[in-house]
Amino acid sequence: MERRVAEGLCSALGPLGLEVHAFKVGWYNAVLQPAFHLPYPDDTLAFVVLSTPSMFDKALKPFVNKERLKIIRDPVDQCVSHHLSRVKEKFPDQRVDVMFDYEMLPSRKPKFLAQTAAHVAGAAYYYQRKDVKLDPWGKKKIFGVCIHPKYGGWFAIRGLLLFPDIQVPFLEQRAPVDCVSTEEKRIELLEQFNFHWQDGRYRDIIEVKERYSEEQKTYFATPPAERFRLLGLSQ
Repeated sequence: MERRVAEGLCSALGPLGLEVHAFKVGWYNAVLQPAFHLPYPDDTLAFVVLSTPSMFDKALKPFVNKERLKIIRDPVDQCVSHHLSRVKEKFPDQRVDVMFDYEMLPSRKPKFLAQTAAHVAGAAYYYQRKDVKLDPWGKKKIFGVCIHPKYGGWFAIRGLLLFPDIQVPFLEQRAPVDCVSTEEKRIELLEQFNFHWQDGRYRDIIEVKERYSEEQKTYFATPPAERFRLLGLSQ
């Protein structure tokens, strides 16, 4: 069943520059405090959805051209929401719950921790302070960051698709590729991400197969309120 669902998702989302990776809710809940648990049984089938560099041309621009008059909030969020909601139509016999990376609970906690989900699904390695043996940062707060084996930091985690009626007790967990494997590189990655993230150098910590186009870099470097203009939209 899991394979059939995965194939259906890949055929629907792959051509849009979106990647899906399967995981069991239990893998995610096992590494987090109860306050962050997803409220489903451990064997519930879930997928984390990533946007790759090609999503900008394959999904966002066509969506903006088609839905120009209906775009009222962040165009990327709206585009991803549109396509993930349409996925439900592919599975009329299944309940499909969708969670987006920008959604918050009433407590102001995020609905899910995107980087943890990507890590347990084997999609991207979540490098954190604990992955560095000789920590040079003292009392500074250091945030972790996911690195994709193919795209480095040139990708984003967009959402989760959960299938509450599908239990997959025998799904095997695949570890994410540890592509930043030396201590020096990990320190460099976390330094760049925490203290120089605006210049985007952390994204190229490994040799990447594809990165954002210049147009896409400009788009994401522009303050959200001004991005409408870049896409030819009035706000």
